[in-house]
Amino acid sequence: MDSRSGPSRARLCVGLLSGTSVDAVEAVLCRIEGTGPRVRITLLAHVSRPFAPEFTQRVLSAQDARALCELNFALGERFAEAALEVISRAGHRPEDVDVIGSHGQTVAHWPSSLSDTPSTLQLGEASVIAERTGISVVSDFRTRDMAAGGQGAPLVPYLDWALFRKPGVARALQNLGGIGNVSVVSERLEDTIAFDTGPGNMVMDGLARRISGGQLSCDLDGHLSRGGRVVPHLLEELLAHPFLALPPPRSAGREGFGDALVTRLWERARDTRPEDLMATAVEFTVEATARAYETWLLPRFTLEAVYVSGGGIRNPVLMERLTARLAPLPVHPVDALGLPEGAKEAVCFALLANEYLWGTPANVPSATGARRQVVLGKLTP
Repeated sequence: MDSRSGPSRARLCVGLLSGTSVDAVEAVLCRIEGTGPRVRITLLAHVSRPFAPEFTQRVLSAQDARALCELNFALGERFAEAALEVISRAGHRPEDVDVIGSHGQTVAHWPSSLSDTPSTLQLGEASVIAERTGISVVSDFRTRDMAAGGQGAPLVPYLDWALFRKPGVARALQNLGGIGNVSVVSERLEDTIAFDTGPGNMVMDGLARRISGGQLSCDLDGHLSRGGRVVPHLLEELLAHPFLALPPPRSAGREGFGDALVTRLWERARDTRPEDLMATAVEFTVEATARAYETWLLPRFTLEAVYVSGGGIRNPVLMERLTARLAPLPVHPVDALGLPEGAKEAVCFALLANEYLWGTPANVPSATGARRQVVLGKLTP
């Protein structure tokens, strides 16, 4: 994936995360050599361990202190299981592995654009992961950037720059997870721009659970949205969301595009066909993403192409609409650059753990708004 060379000892690093869609733990094992601009990453194995629907609902509904406390340890157990599985899948033993980088599960994210007391909370107890695996864990990657005045997100631009930059070319890396985010990378890290574009799959997923009475966790294969028509007045109401008018750096979460928004939309559209509601939610993601490009990216960059990853890539209706809306800009899956899209974000946290051990700053101030570069993460031996 990266041919840059430099003398270094290779490390075996696990990367773990559960995204804002709260559907699975993604785990990778990577061989990583070097650091910074000379880093080289080889993906050895990737596993995805889905959450049971009732566990997903437990994560989404946790609010009081006891529920969050217990969930922190329950997630730690699931992350540890995923780490052990991916190590075994690669034909290695836990004692072969140097470090685990665990992003955990974000349950709250209140950056400076949304709160007078910027804060963030990821669960998935690192002590449980370390105890179950016998491997040191680096976790809690967002907090140091926020302490340095940043948004604490997005974190993936560092990986995007490390793996996908190309001299003389600007590339957009678009993730469509629960939240959408984009990185534009070129040769220099300090020229990287990245921010959350707005909704990814989160609104669609919430509607799918309501439409199906909990039987569906997403608009599977686009079946619901393909049978619907966009409701113009609902779409315009959604596009008036205040987050979409914020300039970068900006980051979003479940607070802005989660259950509260889905509930308002569901109650506002009681007489709307479910298929039309889903088609409108798809168009919300497409239009929010396209407008972010038109406002903040296309006036500044001549983009080679957009490379897409995240769960949204598996919704053919979403991808058809996004490709048409961004035309003539080419849209490709990130697999075209040599990395399986489902593994990408987990690879990021393997890399961030490696950079922690090197002492290499891995936030991108031009993306997060931090005052300076800082080393990200906390070590649990």
